[in-house]
Amino acid sequence: MSDLGALRQVSQYAADLDRAITFYRDVLGLRMIARFGPIAFFDLDGVRLFIEQVDGDERERGSVLYFAVADIRAARAELQERGVVFADDPHVLFADTEGMFGEAGEEEWMTFFQDTEGNVLALSAREFPGQV
Repeated sequence: MSDLGALRQVSQYAADLDRAITFYRDVLGLRMIARFGPIAFFDLDGVRLFIEQVDGDERERGSVLYFAVADIRAARAELQERGVVFADDPHVLFADTEGMFGEAGEEEWMTFFQDTEGNVLALSAREFPGQV
């Protein structure tokens, strides 16, 4: 089984992203990696904190755990064999041309599923284009 113990990213939701950035960066002293419109990323000693500005009830959906896997397709297939139903196919979420989140030129791949309680989970892998 692909090791799901490594956490790559965790998400939080915010009503006011500027206020959240000030808190996490200036009060807690976390290193901000980047901001893209309504989302921001911080470095938690190798684990990313992803904060997204959302409205009202959207904030009630809770955190998302993103598990780092070496081979997203193999890990997904293994979990499907165990009865996990995925919401989507593995897909590129970000082409990291500058090396913002890892090695320059890699792509960030993800696929999402839910646990038995309806919490959203994801598999996450970094690959170079054409690697598979």
